[in-house]
Amino acid sequence: MAEQILIQFRADKALKQEVSEIYERLGMDLPTAFRMFMARSKMVKGLPFEARLPEQMVTRAEAKNAFHELRRQAADIPEMSLDEINAEITDVRSERKRS
Repeated sequence: MAEQILIQFRADKALKQEVSEIYERLGMDLPTAFRMFMARSKMVKGLPFEARLPEQMVTRAEAKNAFHELRRQAADIPEMSLDEINAEITDVRSERKRS
């Protein structure tokens, strides 16, 4: 086995707790997840995920306005009962089977 070293760094306490809970639900602890991150970084010779700026930045005000507009549009849609929703799902599944 290769020589082991200790790696330490600072992180936001709440972020660390949230991330730890995610990895626990996946059946691993935080050190295992970080070892996997480092192994994958070695394999791809870089970050193991895409890291680039978005094409277009959205301001908080624009996002809030878009959210409120979507809520306004959704308010105009009539409510469906659970039976209507299930019937629609059944129809779509039937169409898929026929295709």
